[in-house]
Amino acid sequence: MFEQAAPAHDGDTGFDPGTTPRPAGRVACVASGRAGELAARLEDPSFVARCAARYAVVGFGVPGEAEVRSWRNSWPPVLRALVRAGLSDVWVYLEYGTPGGGRRLDALVVGAAPGGVLGLVVVELKQWQTCRVLDAERVLRGDGVVTAHPVFQVAAYRSFFDHWRPESAPELDVRAVVVLHNATVEEAAVLRAGAGAVADIPVLSGADLAAPAKDLAGLLRCQDLSAPDPTDVRAFEEIRWEPSVRLLDHVGTVLEGHSAFALVGDQQDAFVRIRAAAARHLPGRAPAGSSGVEGRGGAGAVITVRGGPGSGKTALAVRLLGRLMLDHPTARPRFLTPSGTLRAHLLDAVRTHGAARELFPSIASVRSAARQAGALIIDEAQRVKRGGTDGLPRDLAEVLARVPLAVVFLDERQVIRPDEGTSVEEIRDAARRLGRTHHHLELTGSFRCAGSAAYTAWVDDLLYGAPRPWRGQDTYRLGLAADPFHLQRWVEQATAAGHSARITAGFCWPWTRNRPRGAATLPLDITIDTPAGPGTPARTWRAAWNAATALTHPDDGRPLAPHNQLWATHTGGHQQIGCIYTAQGLEYQHSGVIIGPDLTWTHGRWTAHPQESHDETLRHLPADQYLRYALNIYRVLLTRGTHTTRIHSTDPHTHHHLTQLLHPPTT
Repeated sequence: MFEQAAPAHDGDTGFDPGTTPRPAGRVACVASGRAGELAARLEDPSFVARCAARYAVVGFGVPGEAEVRSWRNSWPPVLRALVRAGLSDVWVYLEYGTPGGGRRLDALVVGAAPGGVLGLVVVELKQWQTCRVLDAERVLRGDGVVTAHPVFQVAAYRSFFDHWRPESAPELDVRAVVVLHNATVEEAAVLRAGAGAVADIPVLSGADLAAPAKDLAGLLRCQDLSAPDPTDVRAFEEIRWEPSVRLLDHVGTVLEGHSAFALVGDQQDAFVRIRAAAARHLPGRAPAGSSGVEGRGGAGAVITVRGGPGSGKTALAVRLLGRLMLDHPTARPRFLTPSGTLRAHLLDAVRTHGAARELFPSIASVRSAARQAGALIIDEAQRVKRGGTDGLPRDLAEVLARVPLAVVFLDERQVIRPDEGTSVEEIRDAARRLGRTHHHLELTGSFRCAGSAAYTAWVDDLLYGAPRPWRGQDTYRLGLAADPFHLQRWVEQATAAGHSARITAGFCWPWTRNRPRGAATLPLDITIDTPAGPGTPARTWRAAWNAATALTHPDDGRPLAPHNQLWATHTGGHQQIGCIYTAQGLEYQHSGVIIGPDLTWTHGRWTAHPQESHDETLRHLPADQYLRYALNIYRVLLTRGTHTTRIHSTDPHTHHHLTQLLHPPTT
């Protein structure tokens, strides 16, 4: 459910084969060296263990057992093949992390190519054998897991080097190859036949790796490569990768033309004012006729934008990124968010261009982004982790200190965990201490919830103030569901009619993360007992949380449920239940909300019951501390629907309280 990606940071070009890993250079990887040297190092039983240690040092996180096992199984065949092909002296990086932090390549070969250019071969290594091609982007493995087509995957990696090389960098000749060292020729041919538009990327089998030495270099796309000089390797490692103007134009145009990011009202006013500030602080052309917040030339600026649910923060942030790419390409703009779900949707929006991923780095690489970017947009900034320190979170402090233009979007009432949270005041004070110009903008409109300021105000009064009756005074539709069966039928009917509809719930039931490989169903972790009613027996409603990984039919590969980060928008998501971590920052037309037993209306006030939570970050808090986060969580869930919200509380007294508010007695 939570994003686990830990992208690369600037770090290491390899390590001393003797003892302790040593950081050096500008490349993040677990090992590097001549192919023959690396093949020899693999004979040392401690080599892979040191690579695992290096994996953490350079910022990739902690490798799992399966990852380390794949190194032991996959590195020897490809390195032996390079040596046998007479390529012992080409340079190889193992687990190469792209400088933007968006990708890790299994192996990258660097050699001297004809004409004085550097030849690069991106190598994708797979241990599996059988698979069935579902389409040009997905395959169904023999163990029932759906994964990216490796040719599609490695083509996206290749595009990074094509679209991020600055003109001043050495010229590169970039190739790619997929190696299935356990597969037969026939099994590899299945993938090769389904490669579609990237048929220039070969798919090699174990038998191909056993080809005569005179043919092997060609199969590996290295036939014209020779040993690079140390100066060549150094020149490659010193490249400061930047997105090309062509890439920025493409992504900027896509984002500007995306209907989900249209701007109206005070969003448009804020957009104009921020562009004016960008014109003063960033290289590039100024927007014609613009006026707005005042700046101080090269001093740098920090702009905070605060707004409640549905005020259009994300739409504005994304449109701003697109415009900065078009107006100020040399500022290398980037978009960061602590929400893995929101980031997944943005990557999905630009997925047709594989090299765009680096423009949306993971929040884990915020410091690397701060060193590289001239303009940085941070959305959902209230969720940046504080890191156990007082004052501004370290990551935000790094951004404010380094980036010429930082635009920070936040809503203090959407802090949902105790290790999160920052405020406009904290950012303002930090900017002033750093001598940076600070400007603040408020988004007061409501563009979700049918534009109903009355509904969002009703939610805030319900949770934080004096609850008041809902009298249906505008176009937004609010109702109660007697039980979750009613919610389920309502969502299914709306989906069948072509509308987007989802159910979310408080995290009050267990969440089984691992399901058997190839399973076509999810565990029904959510169980709610409903009492007997007029004409209906007592029943138990069962449902599944949204899938941790995409759920696909094991026979024909039909999508059954999307990955949880795409649950709110992709086909099949309506059949699972979402939570705060997969709903925050997103919207859908019809929203069903289940208020669980962690929050009840008792003796005229909200009472928190942390023991009812299954969120390990919250359930051990004292009740008064948990209450703050519970109220914020349900505020988020109650404000996802653009047209309609229906609510069900599992607590009878709370449900009665809501009934009184939605259907007040007449006098």
